[in-house]
Amino acid sequence: MTEETPGFDEKPDVPSGATPDDAEPQAASPSGSGEGAAPAGDASAQIAGLTAQLDQVRKALEERTADLQRLQAEFQNYRRRVERDRIAVKEIAVANLLTELMPTLDNINRAREHGELVGGFKSVAESLETAAAKMGLQQFGKEGEPFDPTIHEALMHSYAPDVTETTCVAILQPGYRIGERTIRPARVAVAEPQPGATGTGKAEDESEAGDEKDNGPEEG
Repeated sequence: MTEETPGFDEKPDVPSGATPDDAEPQAASPSGSGEGAAPAGDASAQIAGLTAQLDQVRKALEERTADLQRLQAEFQNYRRRVERDRIAVKEIAVANLLTELMPTLDNINRAREHGELVGGFKSVAESLETAAAKMGLQQFGKEGEPFDPTIHEALMHSYAPDVTETTCVAILQPGYRIGERTIRPARVAVAEPQPGATGTGKAEDESEAGDEKDNGPEEG
């Protein structure tokens, strides 16, 4: 008998109908068909879509930023209006209060002119005037200043040879203002230049010039 060497004559199990070559492992070959890779056209379309979305987001951001800036401007305008209204209301309230005090201030001025502002009454009067001045009340109107119809009220009228324009010659009641706002005009007596004074002087000058011309040296 012939001895068989174990392990060399054994053949691997091969399915029925298959050749031995089919049992050998096949080397993985790279796919040449390009399956699984995105086509170049699809990538460009995706980039274009993302770019369009980005543009929309930027446009929306710009619109929201403009809306926010507009709201901020409106709020600032609202704050300024509120502040102006608050100041105006305060000024009106102060003006109303000082208007009620003006008759008392007029009495104080008359008492001072007549020498009756003495003792405790003088101290109280000066305290009242100081408080009114702190609230912004200013007195105006002086003798000798030119008459201004925007701040003066003429109660008396006369003519005077020593004035060259309408002049306040007496302050009957002082005027009062708060800042640039006039609460009460100064009530004054005014004087105007004498009618025809300027014309008479001019006529006399012309008459003297004519006499000198007529009395000139005669030709020999």
